[in-house]
Amino acid sequence: MTDAVIRPAKADDAPRLQAIARSAYAGYTARLGREPAPMSADYAAAIAAGHAVLIERNGKIAGYLIGRREEDSYFIENVAVDPACQRLGLGGALLRHAIAEARRLKLSSLWLFTNVAMTENRAMYAHLGFVENHRAVEHGYDRVYMRLSL
Repeated sequence: MTDAVIRPAKADDAPRLQAIARSAYAGYTARLGREPAPMSADYAAAIAAGHAVLIERNGKIAGYLIGRREEDSYFIENVAVDPACQRLGLGGALLRHAIAEARRLKLSSLWLFTNVAMTENRAMYAHLGFVENHRAVEHGYDRVYMRLSL
């Protein structure tokens, strides 16, 4: 994966991030009975707030991560990789970038939530050391909250 570069997202990257979200999360719509929240997120606002990084592979945007500091933790709001670039380690690279950022900020943990039906995501987060700490139904979504202590 030496051809992958992570950089802050720029305003003109927003449409590409939206397109990646729509394609990466499309397969979950039937499982959830509705579109996953990242499919309609405001990527321009996340970029403007400085919360978005992306990963380029061979000069093309292949994925992104939306995350930010929240008190003494780093919140990963959303991460996605273009389906054509999945299984190349790009999602893991983005998550390791978030972990490094949390350490740089001297934060105690990272946290995120995913849908209970997104079993593949839950397994990937668990593989990286995230532990489920609670579940809740919010905005009609069955969410699993996970935390990684540093």
